[in-house]
Amino acid sequence: MSDALLEVTGLRKSYGDKVVLSGIDLTVAPHDVICLIGASGSGKSTLLRCLNLLEDIDDGVIEFEGSEISDPRVDRRAVRSRMGMVFQAYNLFPHRTVLENCTLAPRRVHGVPKAEAEARARDLLGQFGLADQADKHPDRMSGGQQQRAALVRALCTRPTLLLLDEITAALDPELVGEVLTIVRELAEQGTTMILATHEMAFARDVATRVCFLDQGRILEQGPPADIFSNPREERTRQFLARVLPAG
Repeated sequence: MSDALLEVTGLRKSYGDKVVLSGIDLTVAPHDVICLIGASGSGKSTLLRCLNLLEDIDDGVIEFEGSEISDPRVDRRAVRSRMGMVFQAYNLFPHRTVLENCTLAPRRVHGVPKAEAEARARDLLGQFGLADQADKHPDRMSGGQQQRAALVRALCTRPTLLLLDEITAALDPELVGEVLTIVRELAEQGTTMILATHEMAFARDVATRVCFLDQGRILEQGPPADIFSNPREERTRQFLARVLPAG
């Protein structure tokens, strides 16, 4: 039996005639931090959405915690209850306070008592520097605070796997660092993560493995030192030559 937490084999996804993902193979072990890099439109976000069953796949197999979750009969809600996903647009409920956002899924999906859910949420909010924001609505917070709150909301369900989709893309440059610091701390604590990112320095420092996507394929993958210092593929070299000086 494989020790992998997540195993993807031959994943294919298209929208009409447009193939977005083609032949994706990916293995994620516990405590891995997998950074997906590549140009906009290369398939990074779609891959994350397929893993979280927000998109139907056309072909291939996704196994999570030893079970095939790409089977159409699978209980998607049960799968998502074991994965946390954070989007670049925060997706916090605007009519609920931060504390209510963070306790909703633990209470309704996992059946956690209200007092326990609130205690867990307040503890995490404190760890993320948001203790004084618990009773605010999202529109009263900065973008960086909202993104940290979205991370807390995902962590409140104690997910086995955390999926992060370009979570710094919508932030002002000075707020990027504070969010990446939180993700770095999660990595150091052993949180298993797959994240799509344009932050090359962060990927180089934090990832256990970097996957370069191009036109819907994982063109190459490996340890950050190999990908950034000695990429095998010419397309990878072209991409890194364009983005690293700016980074």
